[in-house]
Amino acid sequence: MTNLLVRLFVKDYQQTDHYKVRETYGKLAGIAGIATNFALFVMKLTVGLIFNSIAIIADAINNLSDSASSIVTVVGFKLSGKPADEKHPYGHARIEYIAGLMVSFIILVLGLQLAKSSFDKILAPEEMTFSYITLGILMISIILKVWQCLFYRKIGKIIASSTLKATSTDSFNDVIATTVVLIGSVISEFAGFNLDGYMGIAVAIFIIVSGIRLVVETANPLLGLPPTKKMVQELEQRITNRCEILGMHDLQVHSYGASACFATVHCEVSAEEDILQIHDVIDDIEREVFKEMNINLVVHMDPVITTDERANALQQQVQGILAKLSDQIAIHDFRVIWNVEDKADRVIFDISVPFNFLYSDKELEEIITGRIKQLNDRYDVILVIDHEGTLTDDE
Repeated sequence: MTNLLVRLFVKDYQQTDHYKVRETYGKLAGIAGIATNFALFVMKLTVGLIFNSIAIIADAINNLSDSASSIVTVVGFKLSGKPADEKHPYGHARIEYIAGLMVSFIILVLGLQLAKSSFDKILAPEEMTFSYITLGILMISIILKVWQCLFYRKIGKIIASSTLKATSTDSFNDVIATTVVLIGSVISEFAGFNLDGYMGIAVAIFIIVSGIRLVVETANPLLGLPPTKKMVQELEQRITNRCEILGMHDLQVHSYGASACFATVHCEVSAEEDILQIHDVIDDIEREVFKEMNINLVVHMDPVITTDERANALQQQVQGILAKLSDQIAIHDFRVIWNVEDKADRVIFDISVPFNFLYSDKELEEIITGRIKQLNDRYDVILVIDHEGTLTDDE
């Protein structure tokens, strides 16, 4: 079914028009969600009102919120596909996250309102009429929601959309919620105990939990997330497979949406190489990364003097000092300015450590500087401490 919808409604756009492709897939997902969720809302609301079931009405309102969410999704994908302009030089792709955040708050409000209505039904229960029509509608709803879950998950993977992946999870939660209502209706009929209000509370809790989870998932990209392991590994492979690149560090990735990714990195190169040749190599790397990974990469050159044997020997000593402190410390940009006329030798390098490291930056700097000066008190240590975030496993 999903493949059929894609063939019918997604045109064969040029692969370079990434924004248009995302917008088209997003609109397809949103329209499918609007149609199916609104149909479920009408069916469940009708059955809930006829047979006086607050749990089914609550489930119907949940589907209405899903339909409203799909409308916001369509609008969000449409606006996020707008090209960059003077006021927004990085494009509008993050509107997709804002749309998801709006949906999350809508879900939370509806969940709280339904919880109150269900609690009132527990305090003042009303007789609920059992019908096999009710069971049939609920079973159709479960089947349709399972399809929705798989549909959103597949489209979300195709266009790398966190919003659609979250919507897929929300559809799976709806499967659980509707199953709870179905079981409650059967128990109420054959056990003689009215569980309608309690089932309504259960559905409301699912809605609230789903809303809170979606708030977190849609807010995180706006705050900024670390790059994925897969992305970092591919970038490292593309950069370091050039023989002119001796090493890389300080990789930073900034996402302005799935279609707008920017990155910067420092690459160590031999100071003895021709600077024009190195510049051409770096230009090639930047073009390749943009073409193959759709990442706007900027490379900063760090020249390294590889023929200074004294500096190389001192670097080995410093690396030994760092290794004794922690295996989580990485060193880069090491260089020494040897001075004459009895002036201090300047030892300059950067280290990177994880966040929440054993020592504070000030403590770490004092320890390392002190131990290097034990080698020679003439050394003037200039140390820069960087922090590396934890990579995510998402693809």
